Amino acid sequence: MPPTIPNRGGPSSSQGGKRSQLGGKTIGLGVKRHRRLTRRGGVKRISATVYDETRLAMKAFLEKVLHDAVAYVEYRRAKTITLEDILHSLKRRGRTLYYFSKDDAWNEPKSHRTKVARRLPYRADRISSP
Repeated sequence: MPPTIPNRGGPSSSQGGKRSQLGGKTIGLGVKRHRRLTRRGGVKRISATVYDETRLAMKAFLEKVLHDAVAYVEYRRAKTITLEDILHSLKRRGRTLYYFSKDDAWNEPKSHRTKVARRLPYRADRISSP
């Protein structure tokens, strides 16, 4: 009788539970979103074969950027990809993003952003003296 391989995994590993797979999914850019992006780029008509080609190009680009970002994370001996990792990997690929920092208001919740944007500057003449 051949040796059996022990079951590994969580509590339901003996039942053959589901396992997440990364390879089979496509990038979630639907036709409407794709059309909106191409319109912003100035394109009037889009061939039906373009959608699959751009999905493949986007997948290849994201794989390269994420590969570089993972290299930065491994170098830091961290487990989380940060904003700086993505920005450095984009810069390495020649796609530098300017005017984007950690302390930017875009990293705060949307409700806080609108309150900060509408807040008036401090003026000493508005304070009433007792």
